[in-house]
Amino acid sequence: MIQVTIVSPNHALRVGLREMLNNQANIEIVGEVVSLEDVNERETEVAILASVSSVRFLEKKNFAILFLTDDVDSLRGFINSNLHAWGVLSANTTEEELVAGILSVSEGLWVGAPSLMQGLMRLPKSGEGLGEESLLENLTTREKEVLEKMAEGLANKQIALALSISEHTVKFHLSSLYAKLGVASRTEAVKRGIELGLISL
Repeated sequence: MIQVTIVSPNHALRVGLREMLNNQANIEIVGEVVSLEDVNERETEVAILASVSSVRFLEKKNFAILFLTDDVDSLRGFINSNLHAWGVLSANTTEEELVAGILSVSEGLWVGAPSLMQGLMRLPKSGEGLGEESLLENLTTREKEVLEKMAEGLANKQIALALSISEHTVKFHLSSLYAKLGVASRTEAVKRGIELGLISL
């Protein structure tokens, strides 16, 4: 059971998010608070933060944070913070995407909508470094597996079957891959993976 706290100064938004998640068997809403400072760290594994613009500084937290925002610029200050896991989804995200996002960040993954994560993280300019050490953060074992399957030409559904994970989880791994590799497509991801020596054809 993943313990989740909803963070937003907007009461209606907190109620709406709670309603979306109340019927999830593997998610328990343990709190609804106005600000991140009010989150009970001992009881919270994932905080859903729907008030990014009101947060000026993030100290090291013992829980993962899932941002709900369409304002990419408001996230830039958090990229180099001490968050051990985080993700970003649109403020208009679906229930299915929200649940998948919570499950992923609770496992220590970077997740998010490609349209929002693209451009948040950049690789060094060409020639400044080769190998995986040139990445802002190394790929996880699962992300490498997804990249390898993608290089084999498998579609998302086939990757999901091959790795015994859901298709939504595959999509989140892909968005994290794109962000870490600094690419915007499957073809670019495979090409970059080959350049870095992460995969071979």
